[in-house]
Amino acid sequence: MAETPHILIVDDEEDVRETLKSVLKSMNFEPYTAANGVEALEVIKNNPVDVVLSDLYMPEMDGIELLRRVRSQDKNMVFVMITAHPTIETAVEAIKKGAYDYLTKPFHIEEVRLKITRALEKRGLSSSLKTANGIIWALLISIPIWLILGIILASLL
Repeated sequence: MAETPHILIVDDEEDVRETLKSVLKSMNFEPYTAANGVEALEVIKNNPVDVVLSDLYMPEMDGIELLRRVRSQDKNMVFVMITAHPTIETAVEAIKKGAYDYLTKPFHIEEVRLKITRALEKRGLSSSLKTANGIIWALLISIPIWLILGIILASLL
């Protein structure tokens, strides 16, 4: 990925947003911040975003609702949930709704870097897979039908 990855940090705690923003900048990412889900949707509408790091519990719109709305607009957006109160139930719910992974507060910088790197790889792989599928379909369509019939007939003999 030649272009700088864009990461959206959504958290109602300003110190968490600013800390993550500084950390992500030092890792050569382009961070955006939003204090809640409503602001996050506005940022996504107006900017390229590759990965969303969102707090689970926020006023106005929680992380699960934000995840649902983001996924309805862009199935390829990679979403990582952040929570200070991890439970198996919240983790399972987030993953079922389409989150790629989750981080628990307080988080370690290396864990943040690793999860974002993996999320970006997933996003890259999904777009590479779309390209590969397109090429396969183009090849299939361009192969003459007589050649396909010949292959099928040859395999029957």
